[in-house]
Amino acid sequence: MNGQREQGRAQSAYLQLYRRLREDIVSGAYPHGARLPSKRQLAADNGVSIVTVEHAYAILCDEGYLEPRERSGYYVVYRAGDCFPGTPVIPRRSAALRTAETAFPFSVLARTMRRVLTDYGESLLVKSPNNGCAELREAIADYLARARGIRVRPAQIVIGSGAEYLYGLIVQLLGRGRVYGVENPSYEKIRRVYQANGVECDLLRLGADGVRTDELARTRATVLHVTPFHSFPSGVTASAGKRAEYIRWAAERGGCIVEDDFDSEFTLSSKAEDTVFSLEPERSVIYVNTFSKTVAPSIRVGYMVLPGTLTEAFERSVGFYSCTVPLYEQYVLAELLRGGDFERHLNRVRRKLRRQ
Repeated sequence: MNGQREQGRAQSAYLQLYRRLREDIVSGAYPHGARLPSKRQLAADNGVSIVTVEHAYAILCDEGYLEPRERSGYYVVYRAGDCFPGTPVIPRRSAALRTAETAFPFSVLARTMRRVLTDYGESLLVKSPNNGCAELREAIADYLARARGIRVRPAQIVIGSGAEYLYGLIVQLLGRGRVYGVENPSYEKIRRVYQANGVECDLLRLGADGVRTDELARTRATVLHVTPFHSFPSGVTASAGKRAEYIRWAAERGGCIVEDDFDSEFTLSSKAEDTVFSLEPERSVIYVNTFSKTVAPSIRVGYMVLPGTLTEAFERSVGFYSCTVPLYEQYVLAELLRGGDFERHLNRVRRKLRRQ
């Protein structure tokens, strides 16, 4: 027990240091190009171990705030007005996923399914609420707050049968009269689903850290669909500066961002990267994720988180649709999230991938 408390304090120390340094970088206390204190100096100044500083610096490097330079130290590469229009596509550090390594333990899934059948009984036969059952939406809200820094009300969460179904709801919510900007290259089905819903898509070229700045300036799009973590097939992860640029882009043209967070749970970083939604949770970002990769491809369950300004509009325009996910599957996922099995699985996979 004492060992667990010590481990918890150590984790808290490096996360606290990370957050403080990140705030200093974003606020300009450490401007672009500035050299941060050495690990030894920062450890002495803050009364922590050098290992704690190393962990904090590693996260900041993973997220694109810092860059390590051999025999020189750590330098700030984040800036609010990043503009790298001509940089090549270079994948950043991320997990190379293989099914055998990421598969959810079948024994845990089967045990949970049996327990849900026993505990919920005939209530499984009841029609689901339109946006999904309260148990799953509450469990997702709690998980997002713990793991992703996203703090929302369950009423902002909508459950549906996979991301493709949710894209269709987003089109009906935001309207077909808009141009939708899509990463190029990207998962082809994203564009095809939008076009099948009568939407004009503009393919926006990727650079080393996300959609190129000149492409964002050129496009007529007012909806931007991005996969900030490990975009497929390029492997590009958006830097911290690029995520902030997306938010500015949406604010300047009264636009909206669809953040597709597929694969993000398997980050190799010791801390999940900030979502675009967590940087702008009230107005312009719709967050989308699924359980297809983290639990099983046969679990065709996805969810989206609406910003506060769009929640009522969603209820008025498309909230009448019945939920497309059976209650049984919703309760199974709720139990996996509430009981800790979901996060234990993610932690096991991350440890395994880091050792490779």
